[in-house]
Amino acid sequence: MIADWLPLLYLLASAGFILAIKWMNSPATARRGVFAGEIGMLLAVVGTLLRQEVVDYQWIMIAFFVGSAIGVPLAYIMPMTAVPQRTAISHACGALAAALIGTAEYYRHTPHGFILCALILETILGFLTCTASLMAFGKLQEVLPTRPMTFKGQNIFNFTLFGCTALTGLLLAISPEQFWLFPILIVLSLLSGTLLILPIGGADMPTVIALLNSYAGLSAAAMGFALNNEMLIVAGALDGASGFVLSIIMCRAMNRSFTNVLFGAFGQVQTKAHAEHRPVRSASAEDAASILDSARSVIIIPGYGMAVAQAQHKLRELFDALVKRGIEVRFAIHPVAGRMPGHMNVLLAEADIPYDKLVEMEEINGDFPTTDVALVIGANDVVNPAARTDASSPIAGMPILEADRARTVMVIKRSMNPGFAGIDNDLYYQENTLMLFGDAKAFVASIVKELGALVHAG
Repeated sequence: MIADWLPLLYLLASAGFILAIKWMNSPATARRGVFAGEIGMLLAVVGTLLRQEVVDYQWIMIAFFVGSAIGVPLAYIMPMTAVPQRTAISHACGALAAALIGTAEYYRHTPHGFILCALILETILGFLTCTASLMAFGKLQEVLPTRPMTFKGQNIFNFTLFGCTALTGLLLAISPEQFWLFPILIVLSLLSGTLLILPIGGADMPTVIALLNSYAGLSAAAMGFALNNEMLIVAGALDGASGFVLSIIMCRAMNRSFTNVLFGAFGQVQTKAHAEHRPVRSASAEDAASILDSARSVIIIPGYGMAVAQAQHKLRELFDALVKRGIEVRFAIHPVAGRMPGHMNVLLAEADIPYDKLVEMEEINGDFPTTDVALVIGANDVVNPAARTDASSPIAGMPILEADRARTVMVIKRSMNPGFAGIDNDLYYQENTLMLFGDAKAFVASIVKELGALVHAG
C-alpha cells in the first residue's frame, strides 16, 4: 500500500526541485525557491525511507541526529560572508556520502554490467569531488594560498593521473572480482580531486564552485542508477545540469574557457613594473561624504572586500542616508563578484537592500557615463578597464562593470595590492578616481557619520 504512494511523492519532490531552480533565478523569488527545494527534499527523503528495501531505522535515526547536531549549529554559527566555504563543505559531504555508498554496494553485491559502470562512475566522481571541495574550502578560507600552486609538468601529470583512474575503473568493470583494484580506484580519485584544485586561483573560485556542484550532482545521478532509485536520478541530473550551465555562464562572464580555468593557473601576480610610479589620488571620509552629498546619481559596486569586512549592513545605512537626500542609488552586480555565483546578492539581501536596486552588469553598464559617482567597495578585477583597453592583459575581453566611465569614481580598498587575477587595476590611477584606503566597514561607517554631520551643519 505504501509503495503505491512512492511515485506520487517522488513526482511532487521533482516538481519542488524544478520550481526551486526556476524561482532562484531572481532575487525577488529566491526565498520561495529555497522553500520549494526544502519541501521537495523532505518529500524525497520521506519517500526513500518508505521504500521496502529499508527494514531497520536504527542506524538511520542515529545518523539523522548526528548530522543534525553538526549541520544545524553550522548553519547558524557560520556568517553569511562564509557562504562559499559552507557550500564547498556541503559539496564535500554530499560527494563523500555518494562515494561511500558506492563502495558499500560494490563490496556487498559485486554488481556487473551497467550497474557496475554506474557505481564506478559514482565512486570516482564522489571521491574526486570530495577532496576537490575540501581544497576549494581551504582556498576560500585562506587556509591554503589563494594563488595558483604549480609545478613543472603539472598538467601532464594531472592528465596521466586521471587517465590511470579511468583505466582502473575500466579494468574493474571488465573484471568485477578483482577486489584489490577498488582501493586503488579510491586513492587515485582522491588524489585527482586534490591536484585538480591546486593550479586554480581565487579568481576562478565561482566557476569551480559551480563545476563541483555539477560533479556532485552527476555522482548522485549515477548512484540513482546503481540503487535503482528514480528520485536520485532526477535530483542528481537536475543538480548536475544546473551546475554545468552555471559554470558555463561563469566562464562567459570572465571571457574564459573551461580548459583555461582548470589548467591555466590563472591568478599569478603580474604587477606592472611602472605601477608604483603612477600617481594615485586619495581622499578622506569627509571628502567622500561631500562628493556623495552633491551627487544626484550613485552606483555602488560591491566586491569580495565588502564580504570580508562584513560591510553590508553599514552599506544599507549609507543607502538610506543617500536616498533621504533624494539621490538615486543602485547596486551594480557582476556575475563573478565575490567567491561564488550570487555572493553579492546574498549579502545585500541579508542587509535588506531592495531587490529592485540590484542591477545586473548588462543592464547598468550603459548608465555609468551619466552617473555622478561610482562607489567601488572591495571589488577589483570586475572593474579593471584593462579588460577593455589592454589586449595583452590576462583579463583582456572579460566583461566588466564600466565604473571608469562615471564622472567620479571612489574606491574603498585596504591597499593597492592586486586582486585575485594578480594584476594591477588601471582604474586606481585614473584622474577621476579617488582611493579611500581602509577597512570597508569602518570607512563606510565614517562616510555615514560625515553625511550626518553635513545635515546638522546645514
